[in-house]
Amino acid sequence: MTTDLWMLAWSAALCLTMPLFYVPGLLQVSGGLLWGLGNRDTPLDERPLWAARAQRAHANMVENLAPFAALVLIAHAAGLANAATATGATMFFWGRVAHFAIYTAGIPYVRTLAFGIAIAGEIRIFLALFG
Repeated sequence: MTTDLWMLAWSAALCLTMPLFYVPGLLQVSGGLLWGLGNRDTPLDERPLWAARAQRAHANMVENLAPFAALVLIAHAAGLANAATATGATMFFWGRVAHFAIYTAGIPYVRTLAFGIAIAGEIRIFLALFG
């Protein structure tokens, strides 16, 4: 498997495991277990701030994973996967790991830098598709 595809697989694994980090925080809230098992018609109040940030970071990862996957798969299918796409995919993965950790910890500004690194990785792959 190419580096691009490995980074896609690891990015999917990251996305799948992110809830494991914040669900325990949601369960600490009074009624959190019932809320989680129910229809979630109302917001869960009094979530720990770190758990809420981790949940938002997860939602952001879900939003960004589809375009990343599309770019990696297009590069692979078109036979255009190369060192540039591998670098871009690696930037995306590690940028997303850093984004999740930094956002959950509540460190402003640096979170945006980590997000930017991940997006720059996607842009690198996109540009490689055109030469």
